Amino acid sequence: MSFETITTQIQRSAFVIQLNRPTRRNAVSEQMMDDIVGACGEAAENKDVSAIVLTGGSEYFSAGADLTEAFQVSTALQGRRYFGHWHRLNDALEQSPKPVIAAIEGFCMTGGLELALAADLRVASENATFAITSSRIGTVAGAGGTQRLPRVVGMANALDLLFAAEPIDSAEALRIGLINRRTANGSALTEALKLADHYATRAPIALAFVKRAVHRGMQMDLASAIEFETMLVTTVYGTEDKAEGIAAFLEKRQANFKGA
Repeated sequence: MSFETITTQIQRSAFVIQLNRPTRRNAVSEQMMDDIVGACGEAAENKDVSAIVLTGGSEYFSAGADLTEAFQVSTALQGRRYFGHWHRLNDALEQSPKPVIAAIEGFCMTGGLELALAADLRVASENATFAITSSRIGTVAGAGGTQRLPRVVGMANALDLLFAAEPIDSAEALRIGLINRRTANGSALTEALKLADHYATRAPIALAFVKRAVHRGMQMDLASAIEFETMLVTTVYGTEDKAEGIAAFLEKRQANFKGA
């Protein structure tokens, strides 16, 4: 499948989605939203892919939302439609059965950061910077930033970032838990591919269910979340991969998972 605003390719164990609007510094347009959703669907159908890697390229991740489109939102009805589009985009990442890794070089701003927050993990280079600058222009982050950010870094750190609307560097991002790995400049994608290769040795159904258990469980009270976890676990215990995994462990060999 071809796309207008992104490129896709399979690299090793990963389905790599690269944002590709260089003249707009990878500003996220509605067409890009649709393209990423389509690419996620394509990746989900590929059994040879262990993870999705989302990257902006070697110079920057994304400058944020395409403001030429955002400026056209002037009514509540238009806002519901526009931000609903953003929510469908982020849901495609969170609900994908594959782990999603954002590989970040350079700046990752506002809507770009909100997009990266919908990934499961974030790997960033030393020169990466992060900000949600909505308060500078009199708005509020509307693509999930006020909700996902505190879930990732805690309420106080999130409010600090949202109030200040100033960029932080990758060292600070790692300290507060905004990113999971900090790498040398130019190597974020390489590090993300290493993670994908590692995930390829794990049971794909288990990874999909772990992701679902964590994302859904975080929205429940503890008792409900434990009950949900138990239902998922009992389902996994009926799979061929579970039998193969335990047999491989007892026989001291590498498991051969088939996703069944």
